Amino acid sequence: MPSFKDMLKADESLIRDDVPLSYDFLPKMLKYREKEQRQFANAIKPLLQERNGRNLFVYGAPGIGKTAACKHVLRELEEQTDGVIPLYLNCWKFNSAFKMTSELCRQLGIQFIANQKTSELFLRAVTILNKKSAVFVFDEIDKLEDFDLLYMVLEDIYKKAIFLITNYKDRVQQLDERIMSRLTPELVEFFPYDKEEIRGILQERRTYAFVPEAWEENAFSKVVDKTAEWSDIRRGLFVMREAATLAEEKASRKITLDEVQRAAVKVDQLDDNLTLDDDMKNILQIVSEASGQKIGDIFQSFLKSGGEMSYKNFSRKIDKLEKGKLVSTEKVLNREGNTTLVHLCSEKKLTDY
Repeated sequence: MPSFKDMLKADESLIRDDVPLSYDFLPKMLKYREKEQRQFANAIKPLLQERNGRNLFVYGAPGIGKTAACKHVLRELEEQTDGVIPLYLNCWKFNSAFKMTSELCRQLGIQFIANQKTSELFLRAVTILNKKSAVFVFDEIDKLEDFDLLYMVLEDIYKKAIFLITNYKDRVQQLDERIMSRLTPELVEFFPYDKEEIRGILQERRTYAFVPEAWEENAFSKVVDKTAEWSDIRRGLFVMREAATLAEEKASRKITLDEVQRAAVKVDQLDDNLTLDDDMKNILQIVSEASGQKIGDIFQSFLKSGGEMSYKNFSRKIDKLEKGKLVSTEKVLNREGNTTLVHLCSEKKLTDY
């Protein structure tokens, strides 16, 4: 039985600063992505010489530093010059031309944008952007419902560099020809961190986030092992935070192997999407037999199989399956307009659920 000196007091915590445990946290130096950051900097460099920059298509698996490396370069750019405007747009949050243009205006400090059309908002942005140069980062580009804003940027902004970020290399092939002919991007691939790089990143976060000697070394090594297994830094950070919470619930001054193992189970459960209802299992079965088909066709197959729900609720089920990394969606442009294709992306079997 632990003595009272081994127990945390009510006003004590193992975490002294939880910000470094957020994936969005940017350390002063970003480890192991120097090569990619140089590629970003080289694409921006012509703007500093009042010439047009270069465009990049950035791809690689989730949780391996694409967004962090890009934001790091934008932060340095903002610190060094006022002549280049850095603009970051997340296409998951802002997935239409109007939403993205509204966010663009917000970042540029443009007020009173209510009841204005996309074209009107963009014209207001152009008057500011064309007085300087700009770097546009479109993160999670595959989540865009349309590419109108990207086309307008290519056409109407004089001096710019455009970075498109995605998890999937094949998304570059899905871009409209009118965009590709103007964009002509260079490809930048992010490879997964190796185990020692993962250890270095998590060790840095541990130093920033936790009080000294909060971790038993075998527990921290387990976090490194599991993060390397997942190839996703975000999951490792989640385990570190969750393990600390579990230790504090016991008033323990040490984070042990037991807390790490319990925290890792939660991540694995999230990977398994926790529980799939019968409708989701049915949808997943249909996608497995018709991977790559239009979402509307899969919906019709679902109805023919005896499923009953509205198309809106069906789309929500697809979103949940995508968040669980069991399917992926792909926006494409054809003669009928924009449509969404649904792909199976899980190696798990339906019997696992």
